[in-house]
Amino acid sequence: MLERITRSITSASIFLAAYFLLNIALRIALPHTLDLDEAEQSFYSQYLLAGYGPQPPFYNWIQYAIVSVTGISMWVLSVPKNIILFGCYLFYGLAAREVLKSRSLAAVAMLSLITLPQVGLMAQRELTHTVALLFATSLFLFGFFRTLRQPTIGSYLLIGIATGIGLISKYNFAILPFAALVAVLPEREWRSRLIDWRLLPAAVLAILIVLPHALWLPDNLASASAPTLERMTAEHLAPAGLPRIGQGLLSLVIAVLGFVALPIVLIAAAFRRDFFRALSSSSPMIRVIERMMVISLIAFVGVVLFAGASDIHERWLDPCLLVLLIYLFLKLETADLDLSAGLARFRPVVPVFMVVILSILLFRIVGIQYIGTYTRTNVPFSGYVAELTATRKPVLIVAGTKFVAGNMRLEFPDVPVVIPFFPGPGVPEYADAKGPVLVIWRGETADDPTISPGFANDLVKSGIHLPELKTLTLPYLFGDGKRSFSIGYSWVEGGAK
Repeated sequence: MLERITRSITSASIFLAAYFLLNIALRIALPHTLDLDEAEQSFYSQYLLAGYGPQPPFYNWIQYAIVSVTGISMWVLSVPKNIILFGCYLFYGLAAREVLKSRSLAAVAMLSLITLPQVGLMAQRELTHTVALLFATSLFLFGFFRTLRQPTIGSYLLIGIATGIGLISKYNFAILPFAALVAVLPEREWRSRLIDWRLLPAAVLAILIVLPHALWLPDNLASASAPTLERMTAEHLAPAGLPRIGQGLLSLVIAVLGFVALPIVLIAAAFRRDFFRALSSSSPMIRVIERMMVISLIAFVGVVLFAGASDIHERWLDPCLLVLLIYLFLKLETADLDLSAGLARFRPVVPVFMVVILSILLFRIVGIQYIGTYTRTNVPFSGYVAELTATRKPVLIVAGTKFVAGNMRLEFPDVPVVIPFFPGPGVPEYADAKGPVLVIWRGETADDPTISPGFANDLVKSGIHLPELKTLTLPYLFGDGKRSFSIGYSWVEGGAK
Protein backbone atom coordinates (compact mmCIF):
# COMPACT_ATOMS: atom_id res chain seq x y z
CA MET A 1 0.00 0.00 0.00
CA LEU A 2 2.66 2.53 1.03
CA GLU A 3 4.75 1.60 -2.00
CA ARG A 4 1.81 2.38 -4.31
CA ILE A 5 1.32 5.75 -2.60
CA THR A 6 4.92 6.76 -3.25
CA ARG A 7 5.09 5.68 -6.88
CA SER A 8 4.26 9.18 -8.15
CA ILE A 9 3.55 12.74 -7.07
CA THR A 10 -0.10 12.23 -8.05
CA SER A 11 -0.75 9.24 -5.77
CA ALA A 12 1.19 10.88 -2.93
CA SER A 13 -0.87 14.06 -3.39
CA ILE A 14 -4.14 12.15 -3.08
CA PHE A 15 -2.85 10.59 0.14
CA LEU A 16 -1.90 14.03 1.47
CA ALA A 17 -5.28 15.48 0.49
CA ALA A 18 -6.99 12.88 2.66
CA TYR A 19 -4.68 13.79 5.54
CA PHE A 20 -5.49 17.49 5.28
CA LEU A 21 -9.21 16.70 5.15
CA LEU A 22 -8.74 14.92 8.48
CA ASN A 23 -7.00 18.01 9.86
CA ILE A 24 -9.93 20.17 8.81
CA ALA A 25 -12.42 17.77 10.36
CA LEU A 26 -10.45 17.68 13.61
CA ARG A 27 -10.27 21.48 13.85
CA ILE A 28 -14.00 21.77 13.23
CA ALA A 29 -14.70 19.13 15.90
CA LEU A 30 -12.53 20.86 18.53
CA PRO A 31 -13.74 23.97 20.40
CA HIS A 32 -14.16 26.99 18.16
CA THR A 33 -12.15 29.23 20.42
CA LEU A 34 -9.41 30.70 18.25
CA ASP A 35 -5.69 30.69 18.99
CA LEU A 36 -3.67 33.89 18.51
CA ASP A 37 -3.03 33.65 14.77
CA GLU A 38 -6.54 32.42 14.03
CA ALA A 39 -8.03 35.23 16.12
CA GLU A 40 -5.86 37.76 14.30
CA GLN A 41 -7.15 36.50 10.95
CA SER A 42 -10.73 36.60 12.19
CA PHE A 43 -10.39 40.21 13.33
CA TYR A 44 -8.37 41.45 10.34
CA SER A 45 -10.79 39.83 7.87
CA GLN A 46 -13.05 42.86 8.38
CA TYR A 47 -10.51 45.12 6.64
CA LEU A 48 -8.68 45.24 3.32
CA LEU A 49 -5.46 47.14 4.04
CA ALA A 50 -2.05 47.48 2.45
CA GLY A 51 -0.48 46.53 5.79
CA TYR A 52 -1.67 45.27 9.16
CA GLY A 53 1.32 45.74 11.46
CA PRO A 54 4.34 43.49 12.04
CA GLN A 55 3.35 40.82 9.49
CA PRO A 56 3.12 41.27 5.71
CA PRO A 57 -0.44 41.09 4.38
CA PHE A 58 -0.61 38.18 1.89
CA TYR A 59 -2.40 35.75 4.18
CA ASN A 60 -4.69 38.54 5.41
CA TRP A 61 -5.64 39.37 1.83
CA ILE A 62 -6.50 35.75 1.10
CA GLN A 63 -8.57 35.50 4.26
CA TYR A 64 -10.34 38.80 3.59
CA ALA A 65 -11.26 37.77 0.04
CA ILE A 66 -12.79 34.49 1.21
CA VAL A 67 -14.61 35.99 4.21
CA SER A 68 -16.05 38.72 1.97
CA VAL A 69 -17.80 36.02 -0.03
CA THR A 70 -18.67 33.41 2.59
CA GLY A 71 -18.73 35.26 5.91
CA ILE A 72 -16.64 34.32 8.94
CA SER A 73 -16.75 30.79 10.33
CA MET A 74 -14.45 28.10 11.63
CA TRP A 75 -14.62 26.44 8.23
CA VAL A 76 -13.43 29.62 6.51
CA LEU A 77 -10.46 29.85 8.88
CA SER A 78 -9.47 26.18 8.64
CA VAL A 79 -10.03 25.20 5.01
CA PRO A 80 -7.85 27.89 3.30
CA LYS A 81 -4.98 27.21 5.68
CA ASN A 82 -5.00 23.51 4.88
CA ILE A 83 -5.29 24.18 1.14
CA ILE A 84 -2.24 26.45 1.30
CA LEU A 85 -0.35 23.82 3.29
CA PHE A 86 -1.34 21.19 0.75
CA GLY A 87 0.01 23.53 -1.94
CA CYS A 88 3.29 23.71 -0.05
CA TYR A 89 3.66 19.91 -0.14
CA LEU A 90 2.52 19.70 -3.76
CA PHE A 91 4.97 22.27 -5.12
CA TYR A 92 7.72 20.79 -2.97
CA GLY A 93 7.06 17.48 -4.67
CA LEU A 94 7.14 19.13 -8.08
CA ALA A 95 10.42 20.82 -7.14
CA ALA A 96 11.83 17.44 -6.08
CA ARG A 97 10.71 15.94 -9.38
CA GLU A 98 12.76 18.57 -11.25
CA VAL A 99 16.02 17.44 -9.66
CA LEU A 100 15.42 13.76 -8.88
CA LYS A 101 15.31 11.16 -11.64
CA SER A 102 13.26 8.71 -9.59
CA ARG A 103 9.55 9.61 -9.43
CA SER A 104 9.21 7.43 -6.35
CA LEU A 105 12.03 9.25 -4.60
CA ALA A 106 10.43 12.62 -5.45
CA ALA A 107 7.14 11.47 -3.92
CA VAL A 108 8.91 10.32 -0.77
CA ALA A 109 10.73 13.66 -0.56
CA MET A 110 7.37 15.45 -0.76
CA LEU A 111 5.78 13.31 1.94
CA SER A 112 8.86 13.60 4.16
CA LEU A 113 8.11 17.32 4.69
CA ILE A 114 5.87 16.16 7.51
CA THR A 115 8.99 15.17 9.48
CA LEU A 116 10.07 18.81 9.72
CA PRO A 117 8.55 20.00 13.03
CA GLN A 118 7.93 23.51 11.68
CA VAL A 119 5.97 22.10 8.75
CA GLY A 120 4.36 18.97 10.12
CA LEU A 121 3.25 20.14 13.57
CA MET A 122 3.73 23.86 14.16
CA ALA A 123 2.14 24.96 10.90
CA GLN A 124 -0.97 22.93 11.75
CA ARG A 125 -1.09 23.98 15.37
CA GLU A 126 -1.24 27.76 15.22
CA LEU A 127 0.71 29.46 12.43
CA THR A 128 -0.77 31.39 9.48
CA HIS A 129 1.75 33.79 7.93
CA THR A 130 4.39 31.07 8.15
CA VAL A 131 2.05 28.77 6.23
CA ALA A 132 2.02 31.30 3.40
CA LEU A 133 5.82 31.51 3.61
CA LEU A 134 6.14 27.72 3.31
CA PHE A 135 3.91 27.76 0.25
CA ALA A 136 5.90 30.56 -1.38
CA THR A 137 9.18 28.79 -0.61
CA SER A 138 8.05 25.55 -2.23
CA LEU A 139 6.69 27.46 -5.22
CA PHE A 140 10.01 29.30 -5.58
CA LEU A 141 12.02 26.08 -5.40
CA PHE A 142 9.85 24.56 -8.13
CA GLY A 143 10.28 27.57 -10.41
CA PHE A 144 13.98 27.85 -9.62
CA PHE A 145 14.85 24.21 -10.29
CA ARG A 146 12.65 24.20 -13.39
CA THR A 147 14.48 27.25 -14.71
CA LEU A 148 17.88 25.65 -14.13
CA ARG A 149 16.84 22.42 -15.84
CA GLN A 150 14.64 23.70 -18.66
CA PRO A 151 14.09 27.50 -18.69
CA THR A 152 10.86 28.85 -20.16
CA ILE A 153 9.00 32.11 -19.81
CA GLY A 154 6.61 30.21 -17.54
CA SER A 155 9.35 29.03 -15.20
CA TYR A 156 10.75 32.55 -14.90
CA LEU A 157 7.29 34.01 -14.22
CA LEU A 158 6.79 31.32 -11.60
CA ILE A 159 9.92 32.58 -9.83
CA GLY A 160 8.51 36.12 -10.00
CA ILE A 161 5.13 35.08 -8.59
CA ALA A 162 6.75 33.07 -5.78
CA THR A 163 9.11 35.93 -4.93
CA GLY A 164 6.26 38.44 -4.78
CA ILE A 165 4.10 36.18 -2.64
CA GLY A 166 7.03 35.30 -0.39
CA LEU A 167 7.99 38.92 0.26
CA ILE A 168 4.46 39.80 1.34
CA SER A 169 4.16 36.62 3.42
CA LYS A 170 7.24 37.02 5.63
CA TYR A 171 10.06 39.53 5.28
CA ASN A 172 12.75 36.90 5.88
CA PHE A 173 11.79 35.30 2.55
CA ALA A 174 14.02 37.90 0.88
CA ILE A 175 17.03 35.77 1.87
CA LEU A 176 15.98 32.90 -0.43
CA PRO A 177 16.05 34.56 -3.90
CA PHE A 178 19.26 36.37 -2.96
CA ALA A 179 20.89 33.09 -1.87
CA ALA A 180 19.67 31.31 -5.00
CA LEU A 181 21.08 34.02 -7.26
CA VAL A 182 24.51 33.95 -5.60
CA ALA A 183 24.53 30.13 -5.48
CA VAL A 184 24.17 29.87 -9.27
CA LEU A 185 27.04 32.25 -10.09
CA PRO A 186 29.92 29.72 -9.81
CA GLU A 187 28.17 27.21 -12.12
CA ARG A 188 29.14 28.05 -15.71
CA GLU A 189 26.36 26.02 -17.34
CA TRP A 190 23.65 27.89 -15.39
CA ARG A 191 25.18 31.35 -15.07
CA SER A 192 23.45 32.46 -18.26
CA ARG A 193 20.08 32.02 -16.53
CA LEU A 194 20.84 35.22 -14.59
CA ILE A 195 21.20 37.40 -17.70
CA ASP A 196 18.24 35.96 -19.58
CA TRP A 197 15.69 38.55 -20.81
CA ARG A 198 12.93 36.46 -19.24
CA LEU A 199 14.20 37.44 -15.80
CA LEU A 200 12.96 41.01 -16.43
CA PRO A 201 9.21 40.21 -16.69
CA ALA A 202 9.62 37.93 -13.66
CA ALA A 203 11.08 40.83 -11.67
CA VAL A 204 8.31 43.17 -12.88
CA LEU A 205 5.68 40.64 -11.80
CA ALA A 206 7.26 40.30 -8.35
CA ILE A 207 7.35 44.10 -7.97
CA LEU A 208 3.69 44.44 -8.96
CA ILE A 209 2.67 41.87 -6.36
CA VAL A 210 4.70 43.58 -3.63
CA LEU A 211 3.92 47.18 -4.67
CA PRO A 212 0.77 47.89 -2.59
CA HIS A 213 2.50 46.81 0.61
CA ALA A 214 5.80 48.41 -0.41
CA LEU A 215 4.08 51.79 -0.76
CA TRP A 216 2.56 51.37 2.71
CA LEU A 217 5.76 50.24 4.39
CA PRO A 218 7.89 53.45 4.55
CA ASP A 219 5.27 55.37 6.54
CA ASN A 220 4.62 52.42 8.85
CA LEU A 221 8.12 51.03 9.29
CA ALA A 222 8.05 51.26 13.09
CA SER A 223 4.83 49.28 13.50
CA ALA A 224 6.00 46.74 10.91
CA SER A 225 9.43 46.10 12.39
CA ALA A 226 9.37 46.93 16.11
CA PRO A 227 7.67 43.73 17.42
CA THR A 228 9.95 41.46 15.37
CA LEU A 229 13.08 43.34 16.38
CA GLU A 230 11.99 43.14 20.00
CA ARG A 231 11.63 39.36 19.78
CA MET A 232 14.94 39.02 17.96
CA THR A 233 17.00 41.11 20.35
CA ALA A 234 15.49 39.67 23.55
CA GLU A 235 16.85 42.63 25.51
CA HIS A 236 15.71 41.23 28.83
CA LEU A 237 17.78 38.07 28.29
CA ALA A 238 21.16 39.28 27.04
CA PRO A 239 23.38 42.29 27.70
CA ALA A 240 24.87 44.29 24.87
CA GLY A 241 28.15 43.56 23.09
CA LEU A 242 29.93 40.22 22.87
CA PRO A 243 27.60 38.38 25.30
CA ARG A 244 24.64 39.23 23.07
CA ILE A 245 26.52 38.12 19.95
CA GLY A 246 27.45 34.89 21.69
CA GLN A 247 23.86 34.28 22.72
CA GLY A 248 22.65 35.08 19.22
CA LEU A 249 25.08 32.68 17.55
CA LEU A 250 24.24 29.96 20.06
CA SER A 251 20.55 30.59 19.44
CA LEU A 252 21.13 30.24 15.69
CA VAL A 253 22.99 26.94 16.14
CA ILE A 254 20.22 25.59 18.36
CA ALA A 255 17.57 26.72 15.85
CA VAL A 256 19.40 25.03 12.97
CA LEU A 257 19.79 21.79 14.94
CA GLY A 258 16.16 21.92 16.00
CA PHE A 259 15.12 22.37 12.37
CA VAL A 260 17.26 19.67 10.74
CA ALA A 261 17.95 17.08 13.43
CA LEU A 262 14.77 15.01 13.32
CA PRO A 263 14.56 14.41 9.53
CA ILE A 264 18.30 13.74 9.33
CA VAL A 265 18.11 11.16 12.13
CA LEU A 266 15.07 9.50 10.53
CA ILE A 267 16.61 9.31 7.06
CA ALA A 268 19.94 8.12 8.47
CA ALA A 269 18.15 5.42 10.48
CA ALA A 270 16.22 4.28 7.40
CA PHE A 271 19.07 4.23 4.88
CA ARG A 272 21.82 3.35 7.38
CA ARG A 273 25.24 2.92 5.78
CA ASP A 274 23.95 4.15 2.42
CA PHE A 275 23.16 7.51 4.01
CA PHE A 276 26.73 8.03 5.20
CA ARG A 277 28.17 6.79 1.90
CA ALA A 278 25.99 9.29 0.06
CA LEU A 279 27.24 12.28 2.07
CA SER A 280 30.31 12.54 -0.16
CA SER A 281 28.34 12.49 -3.42
CA SER A 282 28.17 15.69 -5.42
CA SER A 283 26.76 17.23 -8.59
CA PRO A 284 26.18 20.75 -9.93
CA MET A 285 22.67 20.79 -8.44
CA ILE A 286 23.89 19.55 -5.07
CA ARG A 287 26.52 22.29 -5.02
CA VAL A 288 23.92 24.95 -5.80
CA ILE A 289 21.66 23.76 -2.99
CA GLU A 290 24.59 23.62 -0.57
CA ARG A 291 25.52 27.20 -1.42
CA MET A 292 21.91 28.32 -1.01
CA MET A 293 21.73 26.93 2.51
CA VAL A 294 25.17 28.22 3.52
CA ILE A 295 24.55 31.72 2.14
CA SER A 296 21.18 31.86 3.90
CA LEU A 297 22.72 30.91 7.23
CA ILE A 298 25.53 33.43 6.73
CA ALA A 299 22.81 36.06 6.29
CA PHE A 300 21.43 35.09 9.70
CA VAL A 301 24.92 35.35 11.18
CA GLY A 302 24.95 38.88 9.80
CA VAL A 303 21.63 39.57 11.50
CA VAL A 304 23.18 38.46 14.80
CA LEU A 305 26.38 40.48 14.33
CA PHE A 306 24.96 43.70 12.90
CA ALA A 307 21.30 43.81 13.97
CA GLY A 308 21.90 42.61 17.53
CA ALA A 309 19.62 39.56 17.22
CA SER A 310 20.01 37.24 20.18
CA ASP A 311 16.96 34.99 19.88
CA ILE A 312 16.58 33.18 16.53
CA HIS A 313 13.43 31.08 16.15
CA GLU A 314 13.36 27.85 14.15
CA ARG A 315 10.49 28.99 11.93
CA TRP A 316 12.56 31.96 10.72
CA LEU A 317 14.80 29.41 8.97
CA ASP A 318 11.99 28.03 6.81
CA PRO A 319 13.05 29.72 3.54
CA CYS A 320 16.68 28.80 4.21
CA LEU A 321 16.42 25.13 5.10
CA LEU A 322 13.16 23.85 3.64
CA VAL A 323 15.16 22.53 0.68
CA LEU A 324 17.05 20.18 3.04
CA LEU A 325 14.99 17.08 2.28
CA ILE A 326 15.36 17.45 -1.48
CA TYR A 327 19.09 17.89 -0.87
CA LEU A 328 19.36 14.69 1.19
CA PHE A 329 17.43 12.55 -1.27
CA LEU A 330 19.42 14.04 -4.15
CA LYS A 331 22.61 13.01 -2.33
CA LEU A 332 21.28 9.48 -1.96
CA GLU A 333 20.27 9.25 -5.61
CA THR A 334 23.53 10.73 -6.90
CA ALA A 335 25.51 8.13 -4.95
CA ASP A 336 23.98 5.52 -7.30
CA LEU A 337 23.14 3.05 -4.56
CA ASP A 338 20.34 0.52 -4.26
CA LEU A 339 17.86 2.48 -2.12
CA SER A 340 15.00 -0.01 -2.14
CA ALA A 341 15.63 -1.30 1.40
CA GLY A 342 16.02 2.20 2.82
CA LEU A 343 12.83 3.40 1.12
CA ALA A 344 10.94 0.41 2.49
CA ARG A 345 12.08 1.31 5.99
CA PHE A 346 11.34 5.03 5.56
CA ARG A 347 7.86 4.86 4.01
CA PRO A 348 6.02 3.89 7.27
CA VAL A 349 7.47 7.01 8.95
CA VAL A 350 5.01 9.25 7.09
CA PRO A 351 1.69 7.67 8.24
CA VAL A 352 3.11 7.30 11.76
CA PHE A 353 3.87 11.03 11.83
CA MET A 354 0.39 11.79 10.55
CA VAL A 355 -1.22 9.81 13.34
CA VAL A 356 1.10 11.31 15.96
CA ILE A 357 0.44 14.89 14.80
CA LEU A 358 -3.33 14.42 14.74
CA SER A 359 -3.15 12.86 18.21
CA ILE A 360 -1.09 15.79 19.55
CA LEU A 361 -3.53 18.33 18.07
CA LEU A 362 -6.40 16.49 19.72
CA PHE A 363 -4.87 15.65 23.08
CA ARG A 364 -3.40 19.10 23.74
CA ILE A 365 -7.00 20.36 23.85
CA VAL A 366 -9.06 17.51 25.31
CA GLY A 367 -6.37 16.15 27.63
CA ILE A 368 -5.34 19.34 29.40
CA GLN A 369 -6.43 18.09 32.79
CA TYR A 370 -3.70 15.46 32.49
CA ILE A 371 -1.13 17.79 30.91
CA GLY A 372 -1.69 20.75 33.21
CA THR A 373 -0.95 23.36 30.51
CA TYR A 374 -4.09 25.13 29.36
CA THR A 375 -4.22 26.43 25.79
CA ARG A 376 -6.07 29.45 24.45
CA THR A 377 -8.38 27.06 22.58
CA ASN A 378 -9.65 25.89 25.96
CA VAL A 379 -10.93 29.38 26.86
CA PRO A 380 -14.77 29.10 26.93
CA PHE A 381 -15.71 32.00 24.64
CA SER A 382 -19.01 30.40 23.60
CA GLY A 383 -19.90 30.22 27.30
CA TYR A 384 -19.07 33.89 27.78
CA VAL A 385 -21.28 34.81 24.86
CA ALA A 386 -24.19 32.78 26.18
CA GLU A 387 -23.93 34.51 29.57
CA LEU A 388 -23.36 38.03 28.27
CA THR A 389 -26.09 38.03 25.64
CA ALA A 390 -28.82 36.26 27.57
CA THR A 391 -30.85 39.46 27.81
CA ARG A 392 -29.42 41.76 25.12
CA LYS A 393 -27.36 41.68 21.98
CA PRO A 394 -24.60 44.16 21.11
CA VAL A 395 -24.65 46.33 18.00
CA LEU A 396 -20.91 46.90 18.39
CA ILE A 397 -18.10 45.13 20.26
CA VAL A 398 -15.00 46.99 21.43
CA ALA A 399 -12.21 44.58 22.37
CA GLY A 400 -8.96 45.03 24.23
CA THR A 401 -6.77 42.62 22.20
CA LYS A 402 -6.80 40.84 18.85
CA PHE A 403 -7.25 37.53 20.67
CA VAL A 404 -10.49 38.76 22.22
CA ALA A 405 -11.56 40.67 19.11
CA GLY A 406 -11.09 37.71 16.77
CA ASN A 407 -13.02 35.34 19.01
CA MET A 408 -15.88 37.78 19.44
CA ARG A 409 -15.95 38.30 15.69
CA LEU A 410 -16.38 34.55 15.20
CA GLU A 411 -19.17 34.46 17.79
CA PHE A 412 -20.89 37.53 16.32
CA PRO A 413 -20.27 37.38 12.56
CA ASP A 414 -22.78 40.16 11.82
CA VAL A 415 -21.60 42.58 14.52
CA PRO A 416 -18.65 44.96 13.92
CA VAL A 417 -15.74 44.23 16.26
CA VAL A 418 -13.21 47.02 16.76
CA ILE A 419 -10.02 47.75 18.67
CA PRO A 420 -9.34 51.41 19.59
CA PHE A 421 -7.10 53.13 17.04
CA PHE A 422 -7.07 50.25 14.59
CA PRO A 423 -7.00 50.74 11.67
CA GLY A 424 -7.83 54.44 11.87
CA PRO A 425 -7.53 57.23 14.43
CA GLY A 426 -10.38 56.13 16.66
CA VAL A 427 -13.52 54.03 16.96
CA PRO A 428 -15.84 55.75 14.50
CA GLU A 429 -18.43 53.00 14.73
CA TYR A 430 -19.06 53.90 18.37
CA ALA A 431 -20.32 57.38 17.49
CA ASP A 432 -22.89 55.86 15.12
CA ALA A 433 -23.90 52.87 17.25
CA LYS A 434 -27.65 52.72 17.90
CA GLY A 435 -27.94 50.39 20.82
CA PRO A 436 -25.86 48.56 23.42
CA VAL A 437 -22.10 48.35 22.97
CA LEU A 438 -20.13 45.55 24.62
CA VAL A 439 -16.64 46.47 25.78
CA ILE A 440 -14.66 43.32 26.59
CA TRP A 441 -11.08 42.55 27.53
CA ARG A 442 -8.79 40.01 29.15
CA GLY A 443 -6.26 40.74 31.87
CA GLU A 444 -2.58 39.97 32.09
CA THR A 445 -3.27 36.53 33.58
CA ALA A 446 -6.07 34.00 33.27
CA ASP A 447 -7.51 34.74 36.71
CA ASP A 448 -7.03 38.52 36.71
CA PRO A 449 -9.38 40.41 34.35
CA THR A 450 -8.16 43.84 35.46
CA ILE A 451 -8.40 46.28 32.58
CA SER A 452 -5.01 47.43 31.36
CA PRO A 453 -4.19 51.15 31.75
CA GLY A 454 -3.40 51.37 28.03
CA PHE A 455 -6.78 49.99 26.95
CA ALA A 456 -8.61 52.14 29.51
CA ASN A 457 -6.82 55.21 28.23
CA ASP A 458 -7.62 54.33 24.61
CA LEU A 459 -11.30 53.98 25.49
CA VAL A 460 -11.36 57.44 27.05
CA LYS A 461 -9.63 58.93 24.00
CA SER A 462 -12.24 57.27 21.83
CA GLY A 463 -15.05 58.84 23.84
CA ILE A 464 -16.05 55.62 25.60
CA HIS A 465 -16.64 55.91 29.34
CA LEU A 466 -17.33 52.67 31.20
CA PRO A 467 -20.10 53.05 33.80
CA GLU A 468 -19.30 49.78 35.58
CA LEU A 469 -16.53 47.20 35.30
CA LYS A 470 -17.73 43.61 35.57
CA THR A 471 -16.07 40.21 35.61
CA LEU A 472 -17.16 36.88 34.19
CA THR A 473 -15.31 33.70 35.18
CA LEU A 474 -15.88 30.26 33.67
CA PRO A 475 -13.90 27.00 33.88
CA TYR A 476 -11.64 25.98 31.03
CA LEU A 477 -13.13 23.65 28.41
CA PHE A 478 -12.06 20.02 29.03
CA GLY A 479 -10.47 21.08 32.31
CA ASP A 480 -10.80 19.57 35.74
CA GLY A 481 -13.17 22.33 36.88
CA LYS A 482 -10.65 23.78 39.30
CA ARG A 483 -8.99 26.26 36.96
CA SER A 484 -10.90 29.07 35.30
CA PHE A 485 -10.42 31.93 32.87
CA SER A 486 -11.77 35.40 33.59
CA ILE A 487 -12.71 38.27 31.32
CA GLY A 488 -13.68 41.82 32.09
CA TYR A 489 -16.57 43.57 30.38
CA SER A 490 -18.89 46.55 30.48
CA TRP A 491 -22.08 47.48 28.66
CA VAL A 492 -22.38 51.05 27.42
CA GLU A 493 -24.82 52.85 25.18
CA GLY A 494 -23.58 53.71 21.71
CA GLY A 495 -22.90 57.25 20.56
CA ALA A 496 -20.15 59.69 21.52
CA LYS A 497 -20.76 61.54 24.76
